[in-house]
Amino acid sequence: MSGRVLLLAIVGASLFAGAALAEKPLSSADDLRGMATDIIVGQVAAVYERVESDANWKGTSYVAEIRVQKCEKGDVLRKGDLAYVRYWRRSWIGKGNPPPGTSGHIGLPSTKDTVRVYLARNAYDGFTNENHDGGFNVIGVNGFEKVEAPKTK
Repeated sequence: MSGRVLLLAIVGASLFAGAALAEKPLSSADDLRGMATDIIVGQVAAVYERVESDANWKGTSYVAEIRVQKCEKGDVLRKGDLAYVRYWRRSWIGKGNPPPGTSGHIGLPSTKDTVRVYLARNAYDGFTNENHDGGFNVIGVNGFEKVEAPKTK
């Protein structure tokens, strides 16, 4: 009987630890579309990154340069423009288990990928309250969507 109790305690502790480390949930395409101030489809021309660390976290801030092929929402970006979009990732390097929270964006693009990007400009981006500097932040955890490159005529 004590073996069963120990097993249940281990399973229960594992479930609790997993819940404590839970990532921010993914947003549906409808939620992303509703939250976005701008939505573009384009090819990634370049990706720039900056890495910073402290005693507990290693964080990487990114900017992707995207050649806009289509604008699905918004009135700032147009076909042919270069859009500079910001996003980030972080990983726990501290001692012990990380505190609850998110690790940032997922599905990060590479150069030459064609992506649909859900963006927030002077608006809530799913992580912070709002950005007010006119830049484009990728929305939420899953604001990048890889798509097939449009066919050329």
